[in-house]
Formats: sequence, C-alpha cells, structure tokens
Amino acid sequence: MGTSAANKENFKGSRIEPWKQKELYFLVTYAFVFYVIIIRRSLQLSHDYGKQLFGLRPGWLIPRQLNDVTDAQWRNLRGNIPVLTVVFGIFTLLANLMRPFFNLKVGGMSIIWLLFSLTYLSYLHGACIIFVLSIATVNFLLVKIFAQKKYFPLVIWSYNSFFLVCNRIYEGYSFSIFGQQWAFLDNFRGTFRWHICFNFVVLRMISFGFDYHWRNQDSHFDMEKHCKRCLICKSGKSCYQALQESRLQNDKFSYTTYLCYLLYAPLYIAGPILSFKAFASQLEVPQNTHSVKNVALYGFRWLFSLLLMELMTHLFYYNSFANSGLWKHMSPMDIFIIGYGVLNFMWLKFLLIWRFFRFWSLINGIEAPENMPKCINNCHSLEDFWKNWHASFNKWLVRYVYIPLGGSQKKLLNVWVVFTFVAIWHDLEWKLLSWAWLTCLFFIPELALKSAANAFQVKHILAFLLQSSIVPKSLIFLFDIKLNVVHQAESSFGEFIFREISAVAGAITITSLMVANLVGFVIGPKGINWLLDSFLSKEGLPVLGAMFITFYVGTKLMFHIEEARKRSC
Repeated sequence: MGTSAANKENFKGSRIEPWKQKELYFLVTYAFVFYVIIIRRSLQLSHDYGKQLFGLRPGWLIPRQLNDVTDAQWRNLRGNIPVLTVVFGIFTLLANLMRPFFNLKVGGMSIIWLLFSLTYLSYLHGACIIFVLSIATVNFLLVKIFAQKKYFPLVIWSYNSFFLVCNRIYEGYSFSIFGQQWAFLDNFRGTFRWHICFNFVVLRMISFGFDYHWRNQDSHFDMEKHCKRCLICKSGKSCYQALQESRLQNDKFSYTTYLCYLLYAPLYIAGPILSFKAFASQLEVPQNTHSVKNVALYGFRWLFSLLLMELMTHLFYYNSFANSGLWKHMSPMDIFIIGYGVLNFMWLKFLLIWRFFRFWSLINGIEAPENMPKCINNCHSLEDFWKNWHASFNKWLVRYVYIPLGGSQKKLLNVWVVFTFVAIWHDLEWKLLSWAWLTCLFFIPELALKSAANAFQVKHILAFLLQSSIVPKSLIFLFDIKLNVVHQAESSFGEFIFREISAVAGAITITSLMVANLVGFVIGPKGINWLLDSFLSKEGLPVLGAMFITFYVGTKLMFHIEEARKRSC
C-alpha cells in the first residue's frame, strides 16, 4: 500500500522524460502508419470480394454500399433496438411513477419489477416460462433447505450444472416428453429460445444461493478501510463493491425478491451480471453513483458507438469473410487483417449489447458493473484482458468460483477450472473447450513470471549482478553503479530493461490471445495446424515478424497511456 501510494505521488505532476517523449513520437507515427495500411487493405479486400461474400445487405449509411450483418447476435439486437427501447421506456416510466407514489421499498419494487419482467418473459418465451419458473423455484427451495449444511456448495453447483448441460443437450426440452396432452404448448414457445437466456439465470441462482449461505459468516472485507480508499464511498455514495459486501437482513432473501433478481427485465437477456446482494440493496435505495447527466452522457456515447459500428460494417466485411471461409485461400497478411478485424468487431458488438441493457438498468436505479471498461487494443496481459472483457462475469467468477477454490494460493490450478466452466457455460462445443485450454496454457507462463517478479525484485537482481563477477567493474564504472546506490540503478537502467522485457512479453501475450480467440470463435481446433502452416511458411514468417513488432510497439504505447493516466490522477 505504501509503495503504491508513493508511486502515485511520484507520477502526479511529474513530467515525461525526454527519451520517453521521443519514443512516444515514434510509437504514435508507427501506429498511424499501421492503421493506414490496415484500413486501405481492408477496404480493398471488401471491394474485391464483395460479390463472393454472403450475408451482406443493402446499406443505409453510405450510398450503394452493402452492410455486413452476418453475425446473428448483432443482427438480432440491431433489428430489435426500436422494440426494446419502447418496452423498456414504458417499464421505466411506470416503475419510476409508482415508486414515489406508493412509497415502495424492496418488497414493493420487487413485486412491480417481477410483474413487468413476467410480462416481458411471456412475450420472449411463451409457454416455456414454465421451465424457467420451475427450475428457479426448486433452486430457491434447495437454498433455503441446505444453506446451513457443509455440503451446500456441492448441492447448489450440482443442481445448476445439471440444468446448464441438459438445457443445451435437449435444446430447451419439448412439452411432449411430459405427455402428449401437453404437446400443444410446443406451438407457443415465444420468439426467443429460453435456454439461451437461462445461462445468465444460472449465474444469478448460484449468486443468490451463496450470498444466502454466507449471510451470517464473518466477511474478510474491511468496509471501514474500503470507504477510506474508495473515492465514490468517500463522497457519501455507495460503490458497487460496497453494495456487494453490505449486510442484508434475512427478509430481503424472499421468494419475490429472488425471482425479481433472476428475471429483472433490463438485464435478463445478456446482463451485465451483478450479485444478489448488490441488486437487493439497490431495490430499496436506487443507485446514486451516476447522476442523471452522467447516465444521459452514457446513452449518447452508446449512440456514437452504434454509429461507429454501422460505419465499420458498411466499409469492412470482416465477419462475412470469417463465415464464408474465403480467408482460407488468402495470404498470411490478409488472414491477419481479417482476424484482427473480427476481434475488434466482436469487442464493439459486445460493448453495444451490454451497454444498451446496462443503460436501461441505470435509469431504473440498478447499477451493474461495466462489462467493457477498456478497449481491446489497450490490454497487454492476459490477466488485464480478462478483467476488462465481460468484466461483470469476471467479478462473478472471482467471487463464486476462484476465491472458494483457494484464490491466489492455487492460482495455477484454479485457472483450469475457471476457464473450463466458462467454456461450458458459453456452449457445449469442442472449439470452446480448445479456446479455454489454450488460454490456460498461455496464462500459466504469465502467472509464473509475475509471481517470480514479485518474489525477486529487480533491485535484488542488480545487487546480485554487481556483487558477482558477471558484471565487469568497467561496466559498473561506466553506469556509475555502486552497491550503495542500487535504488538509483533500478530507477534508470533497471526500469529500461524491465520495460523492454515487459513489452516483449506483451507482444507474446497479444499474439497468444489472437490465436486462442481465432481457434475458439473462427477456425476451431481443426484449424490450428493450418494456421501454423500458413504463418510458418516462407511467405508467412515475415508477416509473423511484422505482427510481433507491431504488438511490441502497441504494448509500449499502452505503457505511455497508463503513465499519462497516473500523471493526471
């Protein structure tokens, strides 16, 4: 803590060093040239192959330009934005009128939102709402019956894992399996497959179970210490962390509040995920972290992001290339461009989906964690990437999976359990399991290096080198390094070496992330050999080298962004 505070003080108000300033000019110039090349080649590819691609529709933003709407998730949200806006607008207006008029607290607001949400789900799932309510009700009963037992975690995980898998295997079940007299209900299955949304319901059911299980246990969270450090809590407001760790009375764990939490309309389809305790706390006292002005600005930023997505899909057909399979016959350079474009498309797509629903939740007084707090192009470590990609799911995994399994004490083993669960939670596909296990393989060296770096600081390395015969005395004299000024050496030469090693490690990490995500979401495990053959060929090696240098430059640019942020704090 003291070191961290001292570092912040050192950064605050300090000026950028001359060599770093020159480096920054070079990095920005390189990045500008890189994106000019990427954009020009992407435009050329879209123009040359436009007639061979499928899923392109007439565009509206640019005359005579087609629009890439091949991604099903994006196409569905894009087509339903007007309807969802009207529905959530009506729900919001009614809820905000009824809360003050009837002076509603947790119980009253949970009933109001439960009625709204049941109406919403009846349209989405039709008669299949019976499956949702039945599974949720049994889960509630299991929690209430077994919460005080030592084997409760086994009960709750077994029950929820069973339905997580079975829902996918049986594609949401048919009513006819319960008897032909119920077969007619299969004609009223709604407009949206219930078992797809139910993955999020499973996370909420587990959250409710463990929050109830832990309600009387001593928390390791120091609220007083947190309030002294947290800028939001210092101002008299309540941050998400404080809400999540606050104590709830037993009557707040009621069936109506539980169902309201599971089915809360603005967050039902795609999240973000928040814990039961954070949700129930905000039913009584709506979030006060974000002012009306800030929420409105959040909405305008979402509209700007939507326009950016429309511009991207009108000009660059990355997703259509990935779905068509044409990229298999392209050069390594073009494969890299399409792969990089697909990852950026995915990031922007999920940002729009999650922020749309979070916006409506904020208006209704429920704050959920921001799922995409950082840009995909501003993450240079796997740990940093996963903290900022579907961040609310990451917080959920840490709270309900990672820490109960032993946390950082068993980190190298826990990542395998966590990512395997993440893959199964997404879908039962081998390519997703391949993605999960590849990510774990890439994660282990990073975790090992970080642990080693923390245990054996740079100054210890320098001290060892200076005391041994590894470093000649002439070199010691040249750098004016003496044993009694090791700290000075660390802050100059040591910092430079550490920075370079970190940049190389960042480049390796970004390359690994690209490979893992391409295997998981584009080419599948069968495409690994083909990908290696393409980039390890005579034509592919120069592209691989240029790609690595680009990621190295990008990582160093990220360092400058982090340092600029610290100086401004």
